Amino acid sequence: MRRPAILHGMHWMADAPLEFRLKRAHWRANHRGTKEADMLVGGFAARYLAAMTEAELTWFEALLEEQDVDILAWAFGTAEPPAELAGPMLERLRARDYVELPG
Repeated sequence: MRRPAILHGMHWMADAPLEFRLKRAHWRANHRGTKEADMLVGGFAARYLAAMTEAELTWFEALLEEQDVDILAWAFGTAEPPAELAGPMLERLRARDYVELPG
């Protein structure tokens, strides 16, 4: 049975200093495992991470716990996200206007 994404490894992060959480999220967003995910998630972090509220950062940390293939499918609309990740932040992710294409 799938656990809610918000709970994946996040119990200890709630008490971590904000600066640590931001640095960790930035690193994880840019080191996903595939170039496509690095561009998508890393680009999203570059655009929005510094201005995220506590709730938005918690959402982003939960997103980072998910598999690249799932994140890409949700961003491109080929799969529905779990309810706990659906909402305004996912709509920002789906816009993909933050991705810088090489060339």
